[in-house]
Amino acid sequence: MDDNDAGPTAEPIEPASPDEFGLVQVWWGDGKGKTTAALGMATRAVGHGYRVHLLQFMKGGTGTVEDVRGEYNAIAALPGFSYENAGHYGWHGFLDGSDDDEHAARAKGALDRAREVVDATAEAPADEPFPADGPADAGVDMLVLDEVLYAANRGLIDPEDVLALIEAKPDSLELVLTGGHDRPEYLLDHADLVSEVSKVKHPLDAGHSARKGTEY
Repeated sequence: MDDNDAGPTAEPIEPASPDEFGLVQVWWGDGKGKTTAALGMATRAVGHGYRVHLLQFMKGGTGTVEDVRGEYNAIAALPGFSYENAGHYGWHGFLDGSDDDEHAARAKGALDRAREVVDATAEAPADEPFPADGPADAGVDMLVLDEVLYAANRGLIDPEDVLALIEAKPDSLELVLTGGHDRPEYLLDHADLVSEVSKVKHPLDAGHSARKGTEY
Protein backbone atom coordinates (compact mmCIF):
# COMPACT_ATOMS: atom_id res chain seq x y z
CA MET A 1 0.00 0.00 0.00
CA ASP A 2 1.26 3.46 -0.90
CA ASP A 3 2.02 5.64 2.14
CA ASN A 4 -0.40 8.23 0.83
CA ASP A 5 -3.22 5.67 1.04
CA ALA A 6 -2.55 4.68 4.66
CA GLY A 7 -4.77 7.40 6.12
CA PRO A 8 -4.07 9.54 9.19
CA THR A 9 -1.37 8.29 11.55
CA ALA A 10 -0.53 9.07 15.17
CA GLU A 11 2.10 11.72 15.81
CA PRO A 12 3.98 12.76 18.95
CA ILE A 13 2.00 15.17 21.12
CA GLU A 14 3.66 18.54 21.61
CA PRO A 15 2.15 21.51 23.50
CA ALA A 16 0.30 23.79 21.09
CA SER A 17 -2.18 26.67 21.15
CA PRO A 18 -5.54 26.24 19.37
CA ASP A 19 -6.39 28.78 16.71
CA GLU A 20 -10.17 28.44 16.87
CA PHE A 21 -11.11 27.71 20.48
CA GLY A 22 -13.30 30.02 22.52
CA LEU A 23 -16.84 28.70 22.14
CA VAL A 24 -19.33 27.63 24.82
CA GLN A 25 -20.77 24.12 24.54
CA VAL A 26 -23.79 22.71 26.38
CA TRP A 27 -24.59 19.00 26.56
CA TRP A 28 -27.84 18.16 28.36
CA GLY A 29 -30.68 15.62 28.27
CA ASP A 30 -32.01 12.43 29.83
CA GLY A 31 -29.87 10.11 27.71
CA LYS A 32 -26.53 8.48 28.37
CA GLY A 33 -23.56 10.07 26.62
CA LYS A 34 -23.16 13.66 27.79
CA THR A 35 -19.99 13.11 29.80
CA THR A 36 -18.85 10.49 27.31
CA ALA A 37 -19.09 12.98 24.45
CA ALA A 38 -17.27 15.67 26.42
CA LEU A 39 -14.46 13.28 27.37
CA GLY A 40 -14.10 12.10 23.79
CA MET A 41 -13.81 15.67 22.56
CA ALA A 42 -11.35 16.49 25.34
CA THR A 43 -9.20 13.54 24.30
CA ARG A 44 -9.20 14.82 20.73
CA ALA A 45 -8.05 18.25 21.95
CA VAL A 46 -5.27 16.72 24.05
CA GLY A 47 -4.13 14.79 20.98
CA HIS A 48 -3.43 18.11 19.29
CA GLY A 49 -1.32 19.29 22.22
CA TYR A 50 -3.97 21.50 23.84
CA ARG A 51 -4.28 21.76 27.63
CA VAL A 52 -7.56 20.37 29.00
CA HIS A 53 -8.96 20.24 32.53
CA LEU A 54 -12.01 18.27 33.71
CA LEU A 55 -13.83 19.46 36.83
CA GLN A 56 -16.60 17.11 37.92
CA PHE A 57 -19.57 18.27 39.96
CA MET A 58 -21.92 15.80 41.71
CA LYS A 59 -20.07 12.59 40.78
CA GLY A 60 -18.73 11.62 44.17
CA GLY A 61 -19.53 7.94 43.76
CA THR A 62 -22.17 5.54 45.04
CA GLY A 63 -22.24 2.08 46.50
CA THR A 64 -22.52 0.58 42.99
CA VAL A 65 -19.67 2.57 41.44
CA GLU A 66 -16.01 2.10 42.32
CA ASP A 67 -13.96 5.04 43.58
CA VAL A 68 -11.47 4.80 40.71
CA ARG A 69 -13.09 5.29 37.32
CA GLY A 70 -11.70 4.33 33.97
CA GLU A 71 -11.55 7.91 32.74
CA TYR A 72 -9.30 8.93 35.63
CA ASN A 73 -6.78 6.22 34.80
CA ALA A 74 -6.84 7.21 31.14
CA ILE A 75 -6.53 10.93 31.90
CA ALA A 76 -3.52 10.28 34.13
CA ALA A 77 -1.80 8.61 31.19
CA LEU A 78 -2.40 11.48 28.76
CA PRO A 79 -0.12 14.52 28.64
CA GLY A 80 -1.98 17.79 28.97
CA PHE A 81 -5.13 16.31 30.53
CA SER A 82 -6.01 16.69 34.24
CA TYR A 83 -9.07 16.27 36.41
CA GLU A 84 -10.61 17.14 39.76
CA ASN A 85 -13.66 15.60 41.42
CA ALA A 86 -15.64 17.88 43.71
CA GLY A 87 -18.63 15.59 44.17
CA HIS A 88 -20.15 14.29 47.39
CA TYR A 89 -21.05 10.63 47.86
CA GLY A 90 -24.47 9.70 46.50
CA TRP A 91 -26.92 11.95 44.64
CA HIS A 92 -28.69 15.07 45.85
CA GLY A 93 -32.36 14.58 46.66
CA PHE A 94 -32.19 10.79 46.80
CA LEU A 95 -32.68 8.73 49.96
CA ASP A 96 -29.19 7.26 49.72
CA GLY A 97 -27.77 8.38 53.05
CA SER A 98 -25.90 11.35 51.59
CA ASP A 99 -26.10 14.85 53.04
CA ASP A 100 -27.92 17.34 50.79
CA ASP A 101 -26.25 20.29 52.51
CA GLU A 102 -22.87 18.74 51.76
CA HIS A 103 -23.89 18.32 48.11
CA ALA A 104 -24.63 22.05 48.00
CA ALA A 105 -21.37 22.96 49.70
CA ARG A 106 -19.35 20.80 47.33
CA ALA A 107 -21.14 22.21 44.28
CA LYS A 108 -20.47 25.79 45.38
CA GLY A 109 -16.85 24.88 46.03
CA ALA A 110 -16.55 23.43 42.54
CA LEU A 111 -17.98 26.62 41.06
CA ASP A 112 -15.40 28.64 42.99
CA ARG A 113 -12.69 26.36 41.64
CA ALA A 114 -13.99 26.84 38.09
CA ARG A 115 -13.73 30.60 38.57
CA GLU A 116 -10.11 30.18 39.66
CA VAL A 117 -9.24 28.24 36.52
CA VAL A 118 -11.08 30.72 34.28
CA ASP A 119 -9.36 33.69 35.95
CA ALA A 120 -5.95 32.01 35.69
CA THR A 121 -6.51 31.37 32.00
CA ALA A 122 -7.49 34.99 31.44
CA GLU A 123 -4.29 36.17 33.13
CA ALA A 124 -1.95 33.74 31.34
CA PRO A 125 0.35 34.90 28.53
CA ALA A 126 -1.48 34.66 25.21
CA ASP A 127 1.54 34.05 23.01
CA GLU A 128 2.72 30.64 24.23
CA PRO A 129 1.19 27.17 24.68
CA PHE A 130 0.30 25.91 28.12
CA PRO A 131 2.78 23.27 29.29
CA ALA A 132 1.32 19.75 29.33
CA ASP A 133 2.50 19.14 32.89
CA GLY A 134 1.48 22.55 34.23
CA PRO A 135 -1.29 22.90 36.83
CA ALA A 136 -4.76 24.01 35.80
CA ASP A 137 -4.01 27.17 37.78
CA ALA A 138 -1.55 28.10 35.05
CA GLY A 139 -4.38 28.19 32.51
CA VAL A 140 -6.03 25.78 30.10
CA ASP A 141 -7.37 25.72 26.55
CA MET A 142 -10.50 23.69 27.32
CA LEU A 143 -12.38 23.49 30.62
CA VAL A 144 -15.01 20.76 30.99
CA LEU A 145 -17.48 21.35 33.84
CA ASP A 146 -19.14 17.96 34.08
CA GLU A 147 -22.60 17.85 35.71
CA VAL A 148 -22.53 21.59 36.41
CA LEU A 149 -25.96 21.87 34.77
CA TYR A 150 -27.32 19.14 37.05
CA ALA A 151 -26.13 21.17 40.04
CA ALA A 152 -27.82 24.28 38.64
CA ASN A 153 -31.05 22.39 37.86
CA ARG A 154 -31.27 21.24 41.47
CA GLY A 155 -30.62 24.69 42.92
CA LEU A 156 -27.24 23.78 44.42
CA ILE A 157 -25.66 26.64 42.49
CA ASP A 158 -27.30 29.70 40.97
CA PRO A 159 -27.76 29.60 37.16
CA GLU A 160 -26.81 33.29 37.18
CA ASP A 161 -23.39 32.28 38.50
CA VAL A 162 -22.99 29.91 35.56
CA LEU A 163 -23.78 32.79 33.21
CA ALA A 164 -21.27 34.98 35.06
CA LEU A 165 -18.63 32.33 34.51
CA ILE A 166 -19.34 32.42 30.78
CA GLU A 167 -19.08 36.20 30.77
CA ALA A 168 -15.77 36.08 32.64
CA LYS A 169 -14.04 33.54 30.44
CA PRO A 170 -11.34 34.75 28.06
CA ASP A 171 -12.09 34.65 24.34
CA SER A 172 -9.62 31.80 23.80
CA LEU A 173 -11.09 29.37 26.35
CA GLU A 174 -13.39 26.58 25.14
CA LEU A 175 -15.94 26.03 27.92
CA VAL A 176 -17.91 22.77 27.98
CA LEU A 177 -20.92 22.41 30.29
CA THR A 178 -22.67 19.06 30.77
CA GLY A 179 -25.45 17.47 32.77
CA GLY A 180 -29.08 17.82 33.73
CA HIS A 181 -32.36 16.53 32.37
CA ASP A 182 -34.02 19.96 32.29
CA ARG A 183 -33.70 22.18 29.24
CA PRO A 184 -31.27 24.98 30.25
CA GLU A 185 -33.26 27.87 28.83
CA TYR A 186 -31.03 30.41 30.59
CA LEU A 187 -28.04 29.24 28.55
CA LEU A 188 -29.50 29.05 25.05
CA ASP A 189 -28.63 32.63 24.11
CA HIS A 190 -25.13 32.33 25.56
CA ALA A 191 -23.96 29.01 24.11
CA ASP A 192 -22.55 28.36 20.65
CA LEU A 193 -23.33 24.64 20.65
CA VAL A 194 -26.29 23.05 22.43
CA SER A 195 -26.81 19.29 22.14
CA GLU A 196 -29.69 17.40 23.69
CA VAL A 197 -28.88 13.77 24.43
CA SER A 198 -32.23 11.98 24.49
CA LYS A 199 -32.92 8.54 25.89
CA VAL A 200 -34.66 6.07 23.62
CA LYS A 201 -33.75 2.99 25.64
CA HIS A 202 -31.37 2.37 28.54
CA PRO A 203 -30.30 -0.90 30.20
CA LEU A 204 -30.85 0.66 33.63
CA ASP A 205 -34.59 0.61 32.90
CA ALA A 206 -34.36 -3.17 32.54
CA GLY A 207 -32.64 -3.53 35.89
CA HIS A 208 -29.01 -3.52 34.78
CA SER A 209 -26.67 -1.71 37.15
CA ALA A 210 -23.89 0.66 36.08
CA ARG A 211 -21.22 -1.32 34.23
CA LYS A 212 -17.48 -1.00 34.64
CA GLY A 213 -15.99 0.30 31.42
CA THR A 214 -19.17 1.94 30.13
CA GLU A 215 -20.70 3.97 32.97
CA TYR A 216 -17.52 4.31 35.05
